[in-house]
Amino acid sequence: MQFFKFIFFIVAVLSALYPNSNNERNIKTFVTDVMIEVELNYLLYLPSDYSYSKKAYPLVLFLHGAGERGEDIDLVEKHGIPKLINMGKDFSFITIAPQCPFDRWWSDIVFVKALISLIEKTKTQYNVDDSRIYATGLSMGGYGSLAIAMERPDLFSGIIPICGGGDLNKIGRLKNMPVWLFHGDADTVVPVENSTKIYDVLKSINDNVKITIYENVGHDSWTETYDNNDIYEWLLNQNK
Repeated sequence: MQFFKFIFFIVAVLSALYPNSNNERNIKTFVTDVMIEVELNYLLYLPSDYSYSKKAYPLVLFLHGAGERGEDIDLVEKHGIPKLINMGKDFSFITIAPQCPFDRWWSDIVFVKALISLIEKTKTQYNVDDSRIYATGLSMGGYGSLAIAMERPDLFSGIIPICGGGDLNKIGRLKNMPVWLFHGDADTVVPVENSTKIYDVLKSINDNVKITIYENVGHDSWTETYDNNDIYEWLLNQNK
């Protein structure tokens, strides 16, 4: 009898250690957008005639590069459109130039959505022409301008990404978007292939995509670009 009790004990232990489960095992994936509170400081520039004019103005979102992240808002005026305005340039459009926090990226989905909200808020507070909303940015801001345009192609009438890049699997969303890409062929920070690959995908489905590659120019392809009045004439001529 003691022998059978011992055998029963062993079977019970083994059953506990190695259960014979009939449960079906499934591997699944759950994807959701979890929105968090985002605080963005930003610079707002109004044309010199804004206060006494009743017309609607174009709106340009300018996105700075990684080096201007942080809490010092003056860094946003280091390059591009804010720099030119700070030096006395009077543009005929409203400009919003937010600052990205440390260690974050404009192309992160949370910040893409935050930038969209900023634009929507600006539209309600100022005289903005809905048919002439644009985005441009350099380096990290080039990535950001492409990301936000791919997220909301209906919102923008044209974009100018400079030395940036984007998700080629989603770039087809810009098939109806006027796009002018800029890059330096000697860029060792963001490869020029980032822009040429985007152009190669879009050129067969988008009649209004352009690319300018500067010869013997490194990462700073933005200074020459933003100093060129032709880009603003081209941008402002794009409308829905």
